[in-house]
Amino acid sequence: MKLAVIIPVFGLALCLVDGFTSTSVAQESRWGSPDEDTVKFIKTVEAKWANSACSPQPDLKDVIADDFQGTSPKGRRYGKQEAITTDTKSLSRDCQLGEVKVRFFGDSIAIAYGAESTMIKDSNGKDTKHCLVWTDTWLKRAGKWQIVAAQDTLVPCNP
Repeated sequence: MKLAVIIPVFGLALCLVDGFTSTSVAQESRWGSPDEDTVKFIKTVEAKWANSACSPQPDLKDVIADDFQGTSPKGRRYGKQEAITTDTKSLSRDCQLGEVKVRFFGDSIAIAYGAESTMIKDSNGKDTKHCLVWTDTWLKRAGKWQIVAAQDTLVPCNP
């Protein structure tokens, strides 16, 4: 009778030990090359999004995921509708996309790290340069790359 109890307990212990000692498969990552089609696509879309502060970019609705969540420089969360809407009453000017680097994690996740700047009117009506650095998370679903998350940080502009 004791042997019948020991074998199942030993088997369970062996399974637990094996589960803890199994090697886990790390998610492979790599920097995208500027000549890759997907990197070119991501940079083109990021340029359109940076330009959306200066002029409406209606085709952003196709690349911002329906379940998108962004975090503004002030820490406020926003969704797709706000991400794709341009306030035409207070357009910025001189929208510029800075450097963008893309890191891939497997075949369906990419993180774009970038910077941008615009000229805005401050509360006194004076033109002021506004600079952001950001991180955008891209996900490939059903063969289509979309932005699912964004984090923007306001930074001092370089002269």
